[in-house]
Amino acid sequence: MQSTETDRAAVARIIRARRSIRHYRPDPVPLPLVHELVDLALEAPSSYNLQARSVVIVSGEEGRRALTEATGGQPHPQEAPVTLVFVAESRAWREGREDVLETASRLGAWSEEFATGLPEAVRQFHEDLHDRGLEREYAVKDAMIAASFLMIAAEAAGLATSPMNGWDEDLVKKAIGIEGRDDLHIALLVPLGLPAETRRHPGRRDPSLTRFGETYGR
Repeated sequence: MQSTETDRAAVARIIRARRSIRHYRPDPVPLPLVHELVDLALEAPSSYNLQARSVVIVSGEEGRRALTEATGGQPHPQEAPVTLVFVAESRAWREGREDVLETASRLGAWSEEFATGLPEAVRQFHEDLHDRGLEREYAVKDAMIAASFLMIAAEAAGLATSPMNGWDEDLVKKAIGIEGRDDLHIALLVPLGLPAETRRHPGRRDPSLTRFGETYGR
């Protein structure tokens, strides 16, 4: 993988410029652009490359109204023309995901030996997670990584986002048609659109307080 100083500077600028926006202009975001950003988000790495996360694009009036209710009336889903719901799929490993194996093998990313042994390795790993009550946590981690990619990609496209907290999971599930599914979990809501406000960078703590070598606190 090659990187130039220009690439590094552009990525650093985009990351440092991104702010969480609460108020949005009503201007629509072209659907092809939304699809492009979601595709970039789903380039994010995932455990065993199972890609156990999906994104629901909510842009219709009914869906936005339901998400507004699910978030207790917060302005983001009311104003943003699009809200992306990141769904974690904690039992995706039980499906086999043969398409993942076939694609990776066809592209030469995995050897035949690795691909042959992967299903058993995945089964053992996830059964251990299940026994320890960690299936949901691991799936949500993968979805959150994808959401982070989305926010950076959106900033590069000149759009604003905000990782939302403060929502009722059952109501969000109902809004996107997965009520009662205990194998699916809401990882994050991310409004997407043109900003209707400007927010200043609030600063970050001195790196000496949060960047350590070898052991925590040193």
